[in-house]
Amino acid sequence: MKTLIIAEAGVNHNGSMEFARQLIDIASDAGADYVKFQTFKTEKLVSIRAEKASYQMKNMKSDHDAKQFGMLKKLELSEDNFRELKRYCSKKKIKFLSTGFDLSSLEFLNRLGIDFFKIPSGEATNLPYLKKVASFGKPIVLSTGMCTMGDIENAIQVLVENGIKRKAISVLHCNTEYPTPLEDVNLKAISSIHAAFRVDVGYSDHTAGTVIPIAAVAAGATIIEKHFTIDRAMDGPDHKASLNPQELKYMVSAIRAVEKALGDGVKRPSRSELKNLVIARKSIHLSRDLKKGEVIKESDIEMLRPGDGITPMEASRVIGKSLNRSRKKGYKLTYSDLKN
Repeated sequence: MKTLIIAEAGVNHNGSMEFARQLIDIASDAGADYVKFQTFKTEKLVSIRAEKASYQMKNMKSDHDAKQFGMLKKLELSEDNFRELKRYCSKKKIKFLSTGFDLSSLEFLNRLGIDFFKIPSGEATNLPYLKKVASFGKPIVLSTGMCTMGDIENAIQVLVENGIKRKAISVLHCNTEYPTPLEDVNLKAISSIHAAFRVDVGYSDHTAGTVIPIAAVAAGATIIEKHFTIDRAMDGPDHKASLNPQELKYMVSAIRAVEKALGDGVKRPSRSELKNLVIARKSIHLSRDLKKGEVIKESDIEMLRPGDGITPMEASRVIGKSLNRSRKKGYKLTYSDLKN
């Protein structure tokens, strides 16, 4: 199964359409399936009293205001901007996606014609938001940072009760700290979520580097979402926890290699290794000279390569039999050498 890779541009455009187009170029060049932005009306997302997260304060060197409102207002793009970005994505042969953070932005994205809705972690417990997303009847990817299993169950129940089929829901395991400490990643939660809710499970990554999202694919993730940027040295809330262009391209390539290596789960000799079977395995050989009519004892045989004779697993069928002709030490036995 091909992993769906979402290159998360988010607000790393810093409010600039020029940067936004560059981010699309980077995601397309890396081979990602989607490039995703964030659509919001600041007034409908945060109150003027909402504090910045600690990582936002740390990363916003040029903005010493402790409130989210001013920061987000600078990062807000217009509906016309998103229409243009969607057209540019078509030109660059990559699919456009954006996360809506308020009800009017969700309605706009539905009119814009996105393939599915991505619910951000902060909205997983927002009942009116969940109902609005469900009303569009499109597939949904639910991010679950800060969630308990109960929170996930409640969100899925709301979506299903409002018309979304369970098979149209995917859940992203996620941790919302930027960057996420390795000890808080908990990749085993991917299989726990799948077992509990029987939905496809992916992983939205906020760790530094590429190791964890690649490992997540091996752990069963069917979707990978990862922030990327033009340059981590840029001023903004998410740049420090984002991949640079070269890292994004490496991550995509590595994920494609891992998913190819995962196979179908059936243990059997592969086509490439069949030629090595005779070379690497062993057959029953004589450990000393034996004359015609001698009864073979366990001490008279040894297991040597190649493996194109009698398998050592059938030694009991050889021991106690007599030879129908004399054979030298090192001879590879066949069943035709044995008297019935």
